[in-house]
Amino acid sequence: MAADNTGIWAVIPVKETPGAKQRLWSGVPAHLREPLVLTMLEDVLRAVSNASGLAGFALVTLDARAGALGQRYGARILTDDARGGHTAAVAGAARTLAAEGAAGMMQLPGDIPLATADEISHVLSMHRTRPSFTIVPSHDDFGSNTIVVSPPTAVPLKFGDDSFFPHLETARKCGIEPQIIRLPGIGRDIDNAVDLQAFARAGSNTLTQSFLDNNEFANWGRAKSAAAQGS
Repeated sequence: MAADNTGIWAVIPVKETPGAKQRLWSGVPAHLREPLVLTMLEDVLRAVSNASGLAGFALVTLDARAGALGQRYGARILTDDARGGHTAAVAGAARTLAAEGAAGMMQLPGDIPLATADEISHVLSMHRTRPSFTIVPSHDDFGSNTIVVSPPTAVPLKFGDDSFFPHLETARKCGIEPQIIRLPGIGRDIDNAVDLQAFARAGSNTLTQSFLDNNEFANWGRAKSAAAQGS
């Protein structure tokens, strides 16, 4: 995908992998944690790199392994506020893109391995003329799994466990009526052990599914499920 600074850029914040996804670790053997984070990220990168309608995409990270993976897929690497958490990393990217004249920014997390290129392309095709704000919530309507905002700094974004409805309110306070799009792939983030077990049981044509199937996590997951049923 040829980069075009004037279009909409996708931005994926990635923590340094040793400290990423702390709430997930009770469900994953220690030696599989970093590989799992990178595998989920690669599923997202595959989707983003094959989506139509993007000017380019970037990782906001200081993690060497994540950065190398992103560059394999053609990602730009941004580092401003990369250690400040998801909100700060996205805000830093928004400032950079706005200064470069980008039309908009699409933020995606690295833990939505079911996201597809078609879903991302659909969100972009539905995004309205600027100023505009489009959001794809998590399946439970708590998280903000994807946001497209034009121009990039038109709405200040703040992420957390319950950010969907606050983001709608913030957009309206900025004079923009938000557009809501619900999608099954983007909407399914893997945030904790329960999410991961549900993902593993469902089966999918993803690198993350193959990773789980080909590691001892599969046996661990069955053991945990059996223990839960017997308690």
